Amino acid sequence: MARAWEDKIRKVEPYTPGEQPKDESVIKLNTNENPYGVSPEVKKMAESLEMDILRKYPDPKAEELVKALADYHKVDESQVFVGVGSDDVLGMCFMTFFNSDKPILFPNITYSFYPVWAEMLRIPFKTIDLKPDFTIDINDYKQDNGGIVIANPNAPTAIYLDKAEIRILLEANKDSIVIVDEAYIDFAEDGASVLDLVDEFDNLIVVRTYSKSRSMAGLRIGYAISNKEIIKYLNDVKYSYNSYTMNYPSIKLGSAVIADEDYFRSVLAKIKNTREWFVSQIKEMGYIVLPSSANFVFASPAGISAKEVFEAAKENGIYFRYFNSPGIDNYLRITIGTDAEMERVVEFLKTL
Repeated sequence: MARAWEDKIRKVEPYTPGEQPKDESVIKLNTNENPYGVSPEVKKMAESLEMDILRKYPDPKAEELVKALADYHKVDESQVFVGVGSDDVLGMCFMTFFNSDKPILFPNITYSFYPVWAEMLRIPFKTIDLKPDFTIDINDYKQDNGGIVIANPNAPTAIYLDKAEIRILLEANKDSIVIVDEAYIDFAEDGASVLDLVDEFDNLIVVRTYSKSRSMAGLRIGYAISNKEIIKYLNDVKYSYNSYTMNYPSIKLGSAVIADEDYFRSVLAKIKNTREWFVSQIKEMGYIVLPSSANFVFASPAGISAKEVFEAAKENGIYFRYFNSPGIDNYLRITIGTDAEMERVVEFLKTL
């Protein structure tokens, strides 16, 4: 028998995160985590953390972390917003800025959390088809809208949209908030970010995360950079929802890691080099591989279905990400691990 209160429940199809196996021997290449450990500066800071302070609430403004990020990116502190991973930051952006009757726009193949937030918050949305080569056509976004969200590089395709194209997109949508989700931008070429356009376009929000290039997915640190008015609106919503989003270890360790530029650059170089080697190896096996500017590749196997490869790999202790969705159901998203891990993966794929 139906219960009256059930009609009032907000029901959504939740986001499905990548599987987190308990077996430490697994080669885990399904959630785009960084295979290398945290910076030595983080380890040093972790050893000196004052544990007694955990009995107190953390700084609601996370001023130490905000200042570190502002100094690093050479922006004012009033231009920085921090949250519990970029998912928290993006969720706050959806909640704050997408409140019109017009649909927000994002690609039909992109980060699958976008439609979940839209459904949960009852935001009208419209997905825009990617071109046959999986790239974004910015001309498709020159239409009436209530906001735009672009992941750049896109996920799960790993394809990067040139900054000049994003400039055109911003010029054509000055009356809408445009969010550029740069979760993977550090793995693209230098100068790929659109952070330098924030002062030029007052409708631009750039979102970043520590989960990929900074090797700190377990601490959940994300941030946005925009103009001070946008950041004020975000903070107003944040403090109306949950004032204490950033915990003490995240504030301290997140501030420490941003200072260790040498380690950061060395890890990026390792991952990029391994990525290029791995791509060359699987292309020799006949795989179709989309051009990657991320710490993963999106590849379609030859002579066997992606689902079969996914299942066989899992049986052999190798975890990839498989999306059983139209248009990409014969592709695998494969995170770039260490050289040793990727060599083992190549040897396994050769057996298929």
